[in-house]
Amino acid sequence: MGKMAVLIVDVQKALVEAHPYREEEFLQELENLADSARKAGTEIIYVRHDGGAGDELESGTEGWKIHEAVEPKTGERIFDKSFNSAFLETDLEEYLKEKQITDLILMGMQTEYCIDATCKAAFELGYGVVIPTGATTTYDNEFMSGEATVRFYEEKIWAGRFADLMPAEAVLGLLGC
Repeated sequence: MGKMAVLIVDVQKALVEAHPYREEEFLQELENLADSARKAGTEIIYVRHDGGAGDELESGTEGWKIHEAVEPKTGERIFDKSFNSAFLETDLEEYLKEKQITDLILMGMQTEYCIDATCKAAFELGYGVVIPTGATTTYDNEFMSGEATVRFYEEKIWAGRFADLMPAEAVLGLLGC
């Protein structure tokens, strides 16, 4: 693997306060991985969704803010987006190239929307993608439970195709922790 960064996508107050699958465990997992990455000197990059006027994720509103469990530290970059992909109409790719980052540890919300779109876009752009198991989440819907959705994407969509899925302990090893 080349130079890595952690990409935390859409862990925003309104989304977390809607109580996704494994809410507490998910936040704890992200907090632990982010703290370990910081200690290892790995850059953490945040992506925040702006849903537009009147949306629960409208820029500048309380719900739009990054959740306090994983809020950025001074100097950590935040990229705002308006689409599912963290790359579409943002400067993220340019920033990663400037920093010579070749591999991403991807975490956040929602599994089947912004994480999936960002994972596939990163893959298509040539980035290595690692997703720690249990480090994405979503909600129950009329077709699947949040648990089934996460498992489906981890086991049937991403693993061996678009990303390397590994337990947090293995990700810590990649970080040199």
